[in-house]
Amino acid sequence: MKLAIIDRDGVINEDSDEYIKSPDEWIALPGSLEAIARLSRANWRVVIASNQSGIARGLFSMGTLNLIHAKLRRELAHVGGSVDAIFICPHGPDDGCACRKPLHGMYLDIARRYDVSLKNVPSVGDSLRDLQAAVAAGCAPWLVLTGNGKKTWDKGDLPAGTQIRENLAAVVDSWLSEE
Repeated sequence: MKLAIIDRDGVINEDSDEYIKSPDEWIALPGSLEAIARLSRANWRVVIASNQSGIARGLFSMGTLNLIHAKLRRELAHVGGSVDAIFICPHGPDDGCACRKPLHGMYLDIARRYDVSLKNVPSVGDSLRDLQAAVAAGCAPWLVLTGNGKKTWDKGDLPAGTQIRENLAAVVDSWLSEE
């Protein structure tokens, strides 16, 4: 099984310092849905792993988050793609949970769900915490320069072995060219 773990905000869709609080605010980045569709057609299982502290902060409900993800899935299906699962951390930064990135509890949940080792499973994010969680779980870290990616790259101190690409489409190009 080929598995890919992808962060949501800033990688698949536009990010916002004000949080994505409604389906109307969820706007796919150019080429991101088509990139996931290419993975789907190549028989990859695509899993989203996303911190969603807006729930703990009271900015939106789990019901609203489900509507946002329904929009993501509809738009993705429209271009011929799908995601196998969406894992989220609904906790705030001070809640002390193990699932909030940069901790890797969400990744351990993914490994259990699929009964696989995450060793070298590619994981894409736009922030240092995405990369740190991926590395802690044994994944191969990929940084995109969309969302917060450029700021993350400029700050440096990336985990060893981090691959850097312009956007999700360029990451998927790399993965599919290696098959």
